[in-house]
Amino acid sequence: MVSLRPILVPKKDIRALSLEQLTQVFEEINEPGFRAKQVYDWLWAKGLTDFNQMSNLSKKLRDFLETHYTINAVQIHELQVSSDRTVKCAMRLHDNFVVESVLIPHSARMTACISSQVGCSLTCKFCATGKLKRMRNLNADEIFDQVVLVKNTAFERYQAPLTNIVYMGMGEPLLNYAEVLKSIEKITSPTGLGMSPKRITVSTAGVAKMIMKLGDDKVKFNLALSLHAPSDAKRDQLMPINETNSLDNLADALNYFSDKTGSRPTFEYIAFKDFNDSLQDAQELVNYCKRVKSKVNIIEYNAIDGGQFQQTTKERLLAFTNHLESNGVICNVRHSRGKDIDAACGQLANKNKLISPELK
Repeated sequence: MVSLRPILVPKKDIRALSLEQLTQVFEEINEPGFRAKQVYDWLWAKGLTDFNQMSNLSKKLRDFLETHYTINAVQIHELQVSSDRTVKCAMRLHDNFVVESVLIPHSARMTACISSQVGCSLTCKFCATGKLKRMRNLNADEIFDQVVLVKNTAFERYQAPLTNIVYMGMGEPLLNYAEVLKSIEKITSPTGLGMSPKRITVSTAGVAKMIMKLGDDKVKFNLALSLHAPSDAKRDQLMPINETNSLDNLADALNYFSDKTGSRPTFEYIAFKDFNDSLQDAQELVNYCKRVKSKVNIIEYNAIDGGQFQQTTKERLLAFTNHLESNGVICNVRHSRGKDIDAACGQLANKNKLISPELK
């Protein structure tokens, strides 16, 4: 017996279409091409996630889009506000996975720290995110949505525009290379958010071949390397990725990147008590900085549950930074924000109420 039940065709993700593809769709249904530009503007320049709010489209066209397409919008499920005004956002994806994004307010800037993967596969010993499984990569529109939602949060809470973006949340951006670069294209495009690429920093644990690919692609955003140790022996203990991406390999890749882009990378360096904070460690870091034109951000360590490391003392940190500066290394100390809500660097671990069972 033949079933009369209609065949349900899955809706397509409209944000996976380029403007050219969207224009072709509209031509096939006898809609003028400029309608595609209007929809594209709603999706990317205005960050709209509801077809019914596209007010310059006819009701018939909105119904068509609603019937055949979907917008897999990211939603803020939970907000936590720190005593220092940092805001952590638990972001729910369309398949109910959760990532975390952070708004870091400062007198001179508003910075969004965004995620590129659900979980992480690198298992860095000092990072709470590294204790999670990597479930999947985010696609470009999910990364874009995080920026829009954090941008809106900055306006709503602090009446201030978003000025900077750092890809330093959950995941390794260079292991999701294509989607990360697509998201940056949308964020910086005049048909998107129109932000300057110089306001964007991508942070990597160190994937040498992908750093070189960034150079080949002549990217215009900033690059930061999570260094955290000046020798392979110590970095191996902190970051298993170093076993296949040694400091020698990374130096070659970073110099290649700099030659191709004209951009100087930043080394992120967490000073751990009695591990990598001695004057000998400082001198080894000086030597490495002589090999790679760079600047150094010393980051305050944020303890994680069951972590084996401790924050260095003020005295040792001062001696360490003084040694760097006296040897010509550009050095800044970054104090952590949002520690009381587990929003600081290395603390993002999905302790919110909507955590997906697969991430436990």
